[in-house]
Amino acid sequence: MPSPSLFERIIAREIPARIEHEDDQCIAIHDINPQAPVHVLVIPKRRIDRLGLAQASDQALLGHLLLTAGQLAARLQLTQGFRVVINHGPHGGESVPHLHVHVLGGRALHWPPG
Repeated sequence: MPSPSLFERIIAREIPARIEHEDDQCIAIHDINPQAPVHVLVIPKRRIDRLGLAQASDQALLGHLLLTAGQLAARLQLTQGFRVVINHGPHGGESVPHLHVHVLGGRALHWPPG
């Protein structure tokens, strides 16, 4: 069994975080290195290392993460728009091997990204 991820330690309250939302399936925290005025991470409580490793049995959880991201964007008043990002692997910008959804907004987000 792999050692607990940073996010598992946050979920276990071993590491403090600014929590925006929590339910039985996920937790949403404010990113400690925000890339936009609003930058929240939606993290499943059941660890999936990365999107490309998700299984068919993860379908409902993945949908829940995206619905939660949309609800958070509304609650955080991102009425002008927002971006949802899931990084996969080092070249995709992944820094924590525990699937999570970035919700970014509060300013114009240009394309293409980074």
